[in-house]
Amino acid sequence: MSTPFYVSPQQAMADRAEYARKGIARGRSVVVLQYADGVVFVAENPSRALHKVSEIYDRIAFAAVGKYNEFENLRIGGVRYADLRGYTYDREDVTARGLANTYAQTLGAIFSSAGEKPYEVELLVAEVGATPEDDQIYRLPHDGSIVDEHGSVAVGGNADQISSYLDQHHRDGMTLGEALKLAVESLSRDNNGGERTLTAEQLEVAVLDRKRPQQRKFKRVLGRQLARLLESDGAAATSAAESEDESEEGSESEE
Repeated sequence: MSTPFYVSPQQAMADRAEYARKGIARGRSVVVLQYADGVVFVAENPSRALHKVSEIYDRIAFAAVGKYNEFENLRIGGVRYADLRGYTYDREDVTARGLANTYAQTLGAIFSSAGEKPYEVELLVAEVGATPEDDQIYRLPHDGSIVDEHGSVAVGGNADQISSYLDQHHRDGMTLGEALKLAVESLSRDNNGGERTLTAEQLEVAVLDRKRPQQRKFKRVLGRQLARLLESDGAAATSAAESEDESEEGSESEE
């Protein structure tokens, strides 16, 4: 009888972590930034059908990189968790921290299981508060750990280089236009230090805007509004975009 092949638990976990990290790094990056009026999500994503950024609940949004089918299952589970908790208790009881803890338990259990491969995903969960100090951003790597982030964070692709650029240039109190331009500048930088040109058609952009009068603070930034923010001066573009947003909301209410 032959001796069974032995791998130490430490080596097995290291191999699983390396497998997941390589899968995540193959995906296009997602950047999340705090700005004066909320939190902006910017992803390099030319698809208009498969979203990397989505709404979870009133003040909470979700972004992810990696295997689409895996993080889509997690997104759906998060929506069900939020709806059930908000219905059973109160809408204010649905928080990004509680959602992050739920995701951490799920990812941690899958990563530790010997019966299935680890998920090749990295998640971002953000909640907009009444003030910038109340905003919350959590990053959840493949192993189920939770990292409390502030200001800016990047996942997927060359995330380390993007995060370094954001740390150097991000500041408190930025307008939406300034934050969006910084996010695009960071995403356009490649591993060799060169820069690409990213157009509005290659980007998926959404915001959690604390100034929206609706209970739901999530809004996608699309079409002319996104092009205006990318092409114009930051402050002026933000003002114009807000005016367009208010106009759209007015027409929706009239209908």
